[in-house]
Amino acid sequence: MNITINRERLAQTFVTLCELSSPSRKEQNVALYLKDTFSSLGADFIVEDDSAVHTGSECGNLIIRINGTTDSTPVFFACHMDTVQPGDDVKVEQDGDIFTSKGETILGGDDKSGIAPVIELISLIKENNIAHRTLELIFTTCEEIGLLGAKFLDHKPLQARFGYALDSNGIDKLIVGAPAANRMKIDVHGTAAHAGINPEAGLSAFLVAAKAITKLRLGRIDEESTANIGIISGGVATNIIPEHLEIRGEVRSHSMSKLAEYTEEIKSAFAKTAAEWPVPGDSEIQQPSVNFEVNADYPAMRLSEDDIVVTTVVAAGQKLNRDISLVLAGGGSDANIYNGYGLSTAIIATGMDKVHTTDERLDLNDMISLTELLYCIATE
Repeated sequence: MNITINRERLAQTFVTLCELSSPSRKEQNVALYLKDTFSSLGADFIVEDDSAVHTGSECGNLIIRINGTTDSTPVFFACHMDTVQPGDDVKVEQDGDIFTSKGETILGGDDKSGIAPVIELISLIKENNIAHRTLELIFTTCEEIGLLGAKFLDHKPLQARFGYALDSNGIDKLIVGAPAANRMKIDVHGTAAHAGINPEAGLSAFLVAAKAITKLRLGRIDEESTANIGIISGGVATNIIPEHLEIRGEVRSHSMSKLAEYTEEIKSAFAKTAAEWPVPGDSEIQQPSVNFEVNADYPAMRLSEDDIVVTTVVAAGQKLNRDISLVLAGGGSDANIYNGYGLSTAIIATGMDKVHTTDERLDLNDMISLTELLYCIATE
């Protein structure tokens, strides 16, 4: 690589981005900054879609294009603009090459450690008049609250059919597979009664749910699948036997058949527990019931080693004398959604560390490494 990355500019860009508050649904500050930045860099196409109508965000997703000067196949780089909380009024501290927040907030490296290197990449290409393929940039909203921006992305303007989500911890790592997920909402219904005066007239929805849960396989089910009950809520007072309990959980698997099987297993456990619950025939207690809702949250992604989206990164790594590790992830991201659109997408690690905590940190050298990798991809 014969271009020197501007370390100070990259660092300043990252700090600026982090100190622009952008919790989910409040990404407009970052969107305006990106529009201004890429407009000044001579982007050929900048459009904001109408996804805000569906996501509730202050703004839509952005698609930005820098027309290529070579015949190489177009490629896209994708990042999300939103952060988790506490992410308002971030103040960045820099100690040498290490960035942290002052401790009251997150830093915002998820995903601004992807955005800053993309800005530096385009800056390098433009100021040095470097030949490059057509580059398309996607910046989504509401990734942290269910990949909402990506789910409502108007991807029709995209020319590139493959690309990269810049969004993972570590460095020189390419995620080529991630599971699909089903989210579940389970409503368990019993019979209310006064817990002190006449408990015999009631049937606790909590007891029904508890028995059903003891029948479940939770945690890691097999090498491809996990399941979890994450939220349980219900009841109105300590002296009233609860007649309703709401449970929220999920199943994830790299196998769609296993995803369906394990989801049905949970549904059956609750349905059977309610149906078999002993209720005296002369009682006014109603047979407990269960309502079970399943929403497909995101599809699985799995890329082969000879897919262009994989071979392109491996070749770029070889130019830099780096070994790019190919790994499978346990979580979903915007990349799952893009693959569902037929856009072959892998995830490139950005160096982010201890994300979603106030101990979050980032090493400038990792962003330098990422920028170098993106440069080799862009100028192939």
